[in-house]
Amino acid sequence: MKVFVTGGTGAIGGHAVPALVEAGHEVTALARASGKAAALRAQGAKPVIVSLFDRDALGEVFAGHDAVVNLASALPSMSRFLSAKAWERNKKIRAEGSAAVAGAALEAGVGRLIQESVCMIYPDRGGEWIGEDVPAEHYPLALGNLAAEASANRFTDAGGTGIVLRFGWFYGPGAAHSEQLLGQARRGIGAALGRLDGYVSSIHLADAASAVVAALGVPAGTYNVVDDEPLTKRDFTAALAAATGKRQWIRGPGRAAALLGDRLTSLTRSVRVSNAAFREASGWAPRYPSAREGWLATAEALGAR
Repeated sequence: MKVFVTGGTGAIGGHAVPALVEAGHEVTALARASGKAAALRAQGAKPVIVSLFDRDALGEVFAGHDAVVNLASALPSMSRFLSAKAWERNKKIRAEGSAAVAGAALEAGVGRLIQESVCMIYPDRGGEWIGEDVPAEHYPLALGNLAAEASANRFTDAGGTGIVLRFGWFYGPGAAHSEQLLGQARRGIGAALGRLDGYVSSIHLADAASAVVAALGVPAGTYNVVDDEPLTKRDFTAALAAATGKRQWIRGPGRAAALLGDRLTSLTRSVRVSNAAFREASGWAPRYPSAREGWLATAEALGAR
């Protein structure tokens, strides 16, 4: 299959592009600069330098492809996570960029569009399992993702096959915050946001990439892509500590993080998300069933043990 990837040099793209190539697909990927283009070539993909917001130019480079995978994002660093201004570019990419991608794919006759989204847009359901039938919550930081999902749904309504993948919280080599969290864990610090008995649904980047490959064969719709076993925030921070082999002396800020309101609501809520629908539709299964195994592999890969 001929596949075009946007966001191919980002956190998940850095895993998805080689996974697609390894699966035998012919991959073209968007690059913003020559350095990024070189990295894509090294992974076996053909780079194309074009703007994510130029619908006409996108249509030209999409022509002849069977599928477009839109993984473009611009998440702020952990140090700027609380800044509303730092999220503006990500919202623009999700809203305006995804609309341009979907429109260009339709005009180019592409049959399938895979759109990245996140499962943190679900409401807090405590310990209840969350499936795709649970309505998303429209809080400020979710609006960009909801706009991107709407573009994929319009693609389906227009006759294409639109796939939305609601990923869990990314971790693993290539996720910028992973090294920071492991560094804190090595100093005996565990970062837990929200109630300790609340759940965090995560996904290792390698498993997210294999899900992108699997999504090339599923029916149109929205699917959750998370670990088999979401962990409580207490167990998630314990998994980080175990991965580094260090005892946890400090854990926080816990419930106090909720005082920051919408700026952290995506991380303080409890979302125990099920991947059952995607597993059934695609035959996909994560290599790492939970963050216990995934963080251990990440620590070993990053030399944090």
